[in-house]
Amino acid sequence: MLRQSMASNAAVLTLIALVTAGTLAVTQITTKEPIERAIREASAKALLEIIPLERHSNDMLVDTYPIPKPYWNQLGLQQGGDINLAREEDGKVSAVIVPAVTPDGYSGPIKILVGVNRDGTIAGVRVTSHTETPGLGDKVELKKSNWVLQFDGLSLKNPPSADWKVQKDGGVFDEFTGATITPRAVVNEVHQVLEFVAQHHEQIFNAPMSKRAVEIENSEIDSEQVPAAVEEQN
Repeated sequence: MLRQSMASNAAVLTLIALVTAGTLAVTQITTKEPIERAIREASAKALLEIIPLERHSNDMLVDTYPIPKPYWNQLGLQQGGDINLAREEDGKVSAVIVPAVTPDGYSGPIKILVGVNRDGTIAGVRVTSHTETPGLGDKVELKKSNWVLQFDGLSLKNPPSADWKVQKDGGVFDEFTGATITPRAVVNEVHQVLEFVAQHHEQIFNAPMSKRAVEIENSEIDSEQVPAAVEEQN
């Protein structure tokens, strides 16, 4: 009797486990696409805030250039990353968006995107992730303050590299009342990105279109040609 009860309980538990596993699998499959779409939309929004549609003719999300592993550390990228390329109608790269992470935030790492124009000036900077103190360090977010906009148009020469510091350290950048560590970390990392781009300017701004971008472009051309061919037959 005891054996039958144990066997019965084991069968029930096995059935529950199988149903649970099946439910989780179905949930993962049905939510994967919406999650990926949401991530893509959020990523596109961040990129377009820095380099708007009127400034490029390609899909910056898929037209990317992988950052060589030797330079991951310079940009604080433990797992690497891709540079998003903005191209003009003739295919020339006019600006790039470089991901970077500063480990020196007050409450932890701060992830940023830095847009750099071909002439070395900053197209824009956005903080994409952080755990800084609300009301203090979180002012690096554009939705909390305009602090991050002070980088627009600046370069390694304007101001000189020696002045790429917060005012408390003898530089030209504002800090927040009661919070210096966060803006100091962001200023330092933006400067690191500018130096990286300057060091590798030729290869970055002459990067070929990525394989995925070429595939998408070709598929769009094919889809435009098919209706035209059908119309000619008719």
